[in-house]
Amino acid sequence: MKGTLVAIDGINGGTLLALGRKDVRAAPRVRRGGVSEWDASGIFGDLAVAGDEAGLPSARTLLLLYAADLKFRLRWEIVPALAKGQVVVAAPYVDTAMAFGRAAGIDAAWLENLFLFAPPPDAWRRLTTGPSRDRKEREGFVEFACERLSARPDGPRRKRLREKVLSELRRGARRA
Repeated sequence: MKGTLVAIDGINGGTLLALGRKDVRAAPRVRRGGVSEWDASGIFGDLAVAGDEAGLPSARTLLLLYAADLKFRLRWEIVPALAKGQVVVAAPYVDTAMAFGRAAGIDAAWLENLFLFAPPPDAWRRLTTGPSRDRKEREGFVEFACERLSARPDGPRRKRLREKVLSELRRGARRA
């Protein structure tokens, strides 16, 4: 039995996870898998505690790290659960990173090529609401990446970049 991959993309990390958990609970008990969260590999956690000596990453570096983390999630969480016929929710998945990349000025073809390894989801949803004031809601990839990028001397303003990401998410999917 083939599993089901559901992608939930957007900003407000806590909301994405809550929606993912709700989707998993809605699946029949025998097919319930879990939610695959960003930073399952710990790459971003390491970057967060690395301090100033790690430098300020570029948008391209953040996307390469996200792709490495997603590959880890696919290898150790998503694909094994799908092979067991389970429902797995990736929160976030590829569209979030693609929207961030386009908002940061990265070439769309480069982004498409970067994420060719990721299988298309069986279903996906996009959360296109604005940023939350709740701290827990703000703990997602977009929030982390916008914070890091805006800290660069040549970086965009955090609020403006988040608005651009939302606009890109509203524009549509990578693979329609």
